[in-house]
Amino acid sequence: MKTRSLGSTGLNVSALGLGCMGLSFGLGPAVDKQEGIALIRAAVEKGVTFFDTAEVYGPWMNEELVGEALAPFKGRVAIATKFGFAIDQVTGQNPGGLNSRPERIKAVAEASLKRLRVDALDLFYQHRVDPEVPIEDVAGAVKDLIREGKVKHFGLSEAGAATIRKAHAVQPVAALQSEYSLFWREPEVEIIPTLEELGIGFVPFSPLGKGFLTGKIDETTTFDPTDFRNVVPRFTPEARKANLALVDLLRGIAARKGVTPAQVALAWLLAQKPWIVPIPGTTKLHRLEENLGAAAVELTPEDLREIQAASEKVQLQGARYPEHLQKLVGR
Repeated sequence: MKTRSLGSTGLNVSALGLGCMGLSFGLGPAVDKQEGIALIRAAVEKGVTFFDTAEVYGPWMNEELVGEALAPFKGRVAIATKFGFAIDQVTGQNPGGLNSRPERIKAVAEASLKRLRVDALDLFYQHRVDPEVPIEDVAGAVKDLIREGKVKHFGLSEAGAATIRKAHAVQPVAALQSEYSLFWREPEVEIIPTLEELGIGFVPFSPLGKGFLTGKIDETTTFDPTDFRNVVPRFTPEARKANLALVDLLRGIAARKGVTPAQVALAWLLAQKPWIVPIPGTTKLHRLEENLGAAAVELTPEDLREIQAASEKVQLQGARYPEHLQKLVGR
């Protein structure tokens, strides 16, 4: 597995990481703990050195899983986690609000260090921008943690360009995490140019369009009642049926190259910028192997032009998020 640098702060990781959320939270029931550990360790053996989690995934359950799974590989892998939701630190209940006050950030860092079984957090993201706390104060709190040796790199998730600039002026931002794929290309308008200007890496989550770009989902697919996609407008049966035109495009290119639609979608992301590190998630070993195989797929300039031209003709249907969640994005 080749490596890439996230930003200019010295964070070098595998070209593809592993998003661990779905092992515990958000996309149906949690997997068996030992299965989750086995999957994460298989990823390490296959060259993955970058793992993504957050305190809110569970809450806490996913950090604990990742911490146990990666304990034998201390110093060989980088773990990213996140702060920012108003989780009750005793009960673990998540009422859905935000809290990025400096004292809260520092308390979350201490708790995450214990759950992840590490001496320092490799990458500590603000999960969502908190409108009640100036971003300069957030960046300052993380800067303190970096000085204390408890955090190595600062990240932002779903932040807008102005917020990124303000934070970066206080403490250099190593990476921004946001959704980006052929299924969601909004970051190309303002975010990617901002990151390139400032020397900040980009970590796309949902790089396979929450599974849609694998070609395994159509308008007849049903999701578990606990699956987040049930409330996503882009995943209504009508929207899925309309959006299959994009999957058909990927299928054609994949067939010609002898690979899968998912591999084409990930290879396309890797081809956009050398400082982009997608973090596809999965609960299945064969999907992990398929995703990692994308790092070896070479898309020619002609391939990329074909994808661009064909995708421009596809009018994707449905909003990315329901309105109450979209309000937390890009501020």
